[in-house]
Amino acid sequence: MLVLATVGATRRRRLRGRRPRRAAPEPAPVQVARATLVAVTPFADRAAADAWVRAADRETAAARIHETVAVLNRVLHLQRAATADPHVREVDADQALVARIGYGEGEQVAAGHWLRAIEAPLPRARPRREAALRPQERLAALLGARDAALACEELALRARQDVDAGRRREAALQLEVAIVAAIAELEPWAGRADLADRIEELRILRPSVQAAARSALEGGVDDDEDTAVRHALERLEAALRARTALGFD
Repeated sequence: MLVLATVGATRRRRLRGRRPRRAAPEPAPVQVARATLVAVTPFADRAAADAWVRAADRETAAARIHETVAVLNRVLHLQRAATADPHVREVDADQALVARIGYGEGEQVAAGHWLRAIEAPLPRARPRREAALRPQERLAALLGARDAALACEELALRARQDVDAGRRREAALQLEVAIVAAIAELEPWAGRADLADRIEELRILRPSVQAAARSALEGGVDDDEDTAVRHALERLEAALRARTALGFD
């Protein structure tokens, strides 16, 4: 069971009004979201609960944190669909401020209180799939109009989010569009380094992605098609990194 709460600031609906108000001299505190994943099956006794907490080494704690984030993201994904709000976004374990593992009784845990809990070490940041060019340099190039953000880059990021979340159908459909856009948008750089070969590789991979997208429309993507989608996405990301590695001066 997932329990969500907001702490640390006045609720936004109480701050809304018809007229502007005098601003406070200090910025208002921000809201902090608290997500608690509660096991459905209770412990046999307190000794069993204590043993469970003691067993939470770094690796186990990281797994539990990622499990909570995965459940939270599934809820956020469904909320985005239910509310038709494109600005509802998923979260990453790297964004956590603190993580606790513990146990308590009923509403006590739902309210963020415990009989016993430990503060778990936060997971190490995962390696970013970032361009070979440092992000700050790329941003400077974009702001200085020496480069452009390609549509396929945003589409590839959306496909990556779907792949990481295990949304096979959405990933296949998203990647089909991303590869079509990439083949067209990367063409102006085909004469530099090995980008022509990379563009040709995307053309070769495109039919397998299209097949997965057709299956997605028919109701499901099998394991082989999912593997093909993941491989094609990795090759698309590699092509995009190769383009920015060339520099813009």
